[in-house]
Amino acid sequence: MSPITARAAVLRQSGAARPYADSRPLSLETVTLDPPGLGEVLVAIKAAGLCHSDLSVINGDRPRPLPMALGHEAAGVVEALGDGVNDLAVGDHVAMVFMPSCGHCAPCAEGRPALCEPGAAANGRGELLSGRRRIFREGEPLNHHLGCSAFAERAVVSRRSLVKIDPALSFEEAALFGCAVLTGVGAVVNTAGVRAGQSVVVVGLGGVGLASVLGALACGASPVVAVDLSEDKLALARTLGPVHTVNAADPDAVDQVRALTNGGVDVAIEMAGSVRALEAAWKMTRRGGLTVTAGLPPPDAALPVNVVSLVGEERTLKGSYIGTCVPSRDIPRYVALYRQGRLPVDRLMSGTIALDDINTGFDRLHAGEVVRLVVTF
Repeated sequence: MSPITARAAVLRQSGAARPYADSRPLSLETVTLDPPGLGEVLVAIKAAGLCHSDLSVINGDRPRPLPMALGHEAAGVVEALGDGVNDLAVGDHVAMVFMPSCGHCAPCAEGRPALCEPGAAANGRGELLSGRRRIFREGEPLNHHLGCSAFAERAVVSRRSLVKIDPALSFEEAALFGCAVLTGVGAVVNTAGVRAGQSVVVVGLGGVGLASVLGALACGASPVVAVDLSEDKLALARTLGPVHTVNAADPDAVDQVRALTNGGVDVAIEMAGSVRALEAAWKMTRRGGLTVTAGLPPPDAALPVNVVSLVGEERTLKGSYIGTCVPSRDIPRYVALYRQGRLPVDRLMSGTIALDDINTGFDRLHAGEVVRLVVTF
């Protein structure tokens, strides 16, 4: 195979000053990719979403090994297959999943691939599941972002990071299923197991939080309450279905939610990635209820919990990573719900941008002006 090159957005130092349009923490560089090795696939990226998980690496909240080719929520077309990949073909459309699963460790054997131990270790080191790095800039190896590095024209990824998708689905929509939808809907369906008629509040209305609102509505939850600081996002939540909204800036926001839900919700889902938001979600949950968090605050963040309340009220606090997903099972299911009109994921898209505008795009994401911007190639 001849040398593989691609333009990619590379982060060499975190914590740059805003606005990013001026400081340009992501540099657009021409990189060289190794051909896909055993169990790996070369993908031509067609669309990649801008997510707060990317932003938290740029601003330093989530330290990662640098330099790193960023991006983890994407869809594209298979261009080449490494040895051992016999269940995909060149030309197949695929969505990327930011946690590769080995299929053999204890969590994978228990049907919990989102907790794959080798996958988590490889992601932490900036490697593919194989333990290799396949991206280079003038001979310098670059780290992979969550096994994907999708803000690029091409990427070499593990087969275990891909799910084949229906080619009739647009790439812009398909990209969202690998992160926002898996995490947001999965937190409702898989982690919380929401049933029809249960009351649900979602705190934090980014792309993942609004996907949770869609998931709660699809499950038949009632009432569904959405909480955020942004009036624009609250207005968008109301257009998705029968949704009550509360502005988190109101001093009595917790009391408002409890009044709307007869003393507290059955399930509270926190997606803001802040301890204050999680504390609020906990207070909004009724006796015997479930509080789920998929937000990722800085690593040193801690939550004080009243143990007497935890025990005496039989409360449950539960984490959710990638929506407790089984990607090969869940992505096709969620796509089917989208096709039926029961999961209007397209409503979460704020627009598309070119790769050249990616730093400005992250300024808009930080400012809360957008839900999901998608880079298209």
